[in-house]
Amino acid sequence: MTIFLTILHIIVSFILIGVVLLQSGKGAEMGASFGSSGSQSVFGASGGSNVLTKVTTSAAVIFMLTSLLLAYVSGLPSSSSIMSDKSGRPAATAQEKSAQPTADKQPAGQQAPAKANK
Repeated sequence: MTIFLTILHIIVSFILIGVVLLQSGKGAEMGASFGSSGSQSVFGASGGSNVLTKVTTSAAVIFMLTSLLLAYVSGLPSSSSIMSDKSGRPAATAQEKSAQPTADKQPAGQQAPAKANK
């Protein structure tokens, strides 16, 4: 689901960039950017403002929806983890292991209890 949304988001973003660059700015003529001197000659005499406006609006709505969906999906807790089988306690280090007294070793300064002979 996330991969599909990401791919759709990237495709829509490129479409949105292309459509916005095709639109004419205030006071600029579309045909002038393609080397033509006629007004709106690229899309005909009536111009392409209606089609480009609708495509821009559609692409912007899809872009916003995919942005929101990607943000929502990324915030969901993951159902699986590579750390799920690990215990919560960290492993004892070598220094901690050597500091723990064993039955054979006595701390310094103490004598081992005498064993009673029978």
